[in-house]
Amino acid sequence: KGVVKDEPETRVAIKTVNESASMRERIEFLNEASVMKEFNCHHVVRLLGVVSQGQPTLVIMELMTRGDLKSYLRSLRSKEQGSSSQSLPPLKKMIQMAGEIADGMAYLNANKFVHRDLAARNCMVAEDFTVKIGDFGMTRDIYETDYYRKGGKGLLPVRWMSPESLKDGVFTTNSDVWSFGVVLWEIATLAEQPYQGMSNEQVLRFVMEGGLLDKPDNCPDMLFELMRMCWQYNPKMRPSFLEIINSIKEELEPPFPEVSFFYSEENKPP
Repeated sequence: KGVVKDEPETRVAIKTVNESASMRERIEFLNEASVMKEFNCHHVVRLLGVVSQGQPTLVIMELMTRGDLKSYLRSLRSKEQGSSSQSLPPLKKMIQMAGEIADGMAYLNANKFVHRDLAARNCMVAEDFTVKIGDFGMTRDIYETDYYRKGGKGLLPVRWMSPESLKDGVFTTNSDVWSFGVVLWEIATLAEQPYQGMSNEQVLRFVMEGGLLDKPDNCPDMLFELMRMCWQYNPKMRPSFLEIINSIKEELEPPFPEVSFFYSEENKPP
């Protein structure tokens, strides 16, 4: 943790590249960081700099004091773990989170960036509870169990992946939208594991054959309808992130209109 000079005081988080990372992973990581440095969106965690001299490589990020969204959602679970009456955040709050995440993703998409690993564990929660798109491929280590190695390939977040990504390894903004639907499901279950009780192999088969996650207990219909739109089997039938925001914009509270990519000049058609 530290502070950035010459700007209004910004508290930062300092991350290291995993000691065990291969040369290729380090290079990928630095490439990714150089792309991220150019991003400037209220709903994407800011990467402020990279120190690549000396070991290990350091990455300086905007500090998100409330940690990742998955841990944050789990912290909201009622204390007595047996109780099935989870008190979900009010619908307004859940829609606000959805809008903030969709806005960060719309910005990335406008900048030709496909995330490939959108999940609650990769969204971060700020001091004022704003949710932002967080690390890109930098967080693999904390939730190892969310990834699965499929036939010699790298680790894949199969429970968040669209049918076409599982089948053909194709990742597009449409497959990011599918993953966004799973993030909504995580919000509505306070971060349960998707497809609980199925093995990774079973999930692969289930999703490729058109299987979908069930509606969570006590989940408002509006939220579930949004999930179902994101889980259209045909990627072209899924809404874009801008369309998603457009469908919920009446519900989004300030400061969303002032700070979002959606309402910014950048998003005005030329």
